[in-house]
Amino acid sequence: MTRRHLASTAVLLAAALAAAGCGGSKKSSAPPPTTTSTGSSASGTALAGSVGPGYVISLTDGGQQVKSLSAGTYTLNVDDKADIHNFHLSGPGVDVKTDVSFTGAKSFTIKLQAGTYSFVCDIHPSMKGSFSVS
Repeated sequence: MTRRHLASTAVLLAAALAAAGCGGSKKSSAPPPTTTSTGSSASGTALAGSVGPGYVISLTDGGQQVKSLSAGTYTLNVDDKADIHNFHLSGPGVDVKTDVSFTGAKSFTIKLQAGTYSFVCDIHPSMKGSFSVS
């Protein structure tokens, strides 16, 4: 494996452990938030954003594509796999992105409120998705 693949794998594993409530976090010992079959989650959960290496962009919660979420605070872990793309999430009160030349992992703490959010590669606007928050 290349260093990039090892780093990406490590970040994804850490995000999965954090979402599962494992990994020695110093946060409260409350049980992890639950995810429903619609992809809705309680506040405080980790979302996984991914862009590249091809012309793909995604946002998942517990391995499921995000279609709707509950309002609240989330950690967005972005895995940017290509220096020709970026991951840009915007909506009510949120505007976060990776740089186009950046590759690697980046995390953001975001507070989602009711409304519609979109994620896009700014360089390739056909690479996009959206979800609602209630």
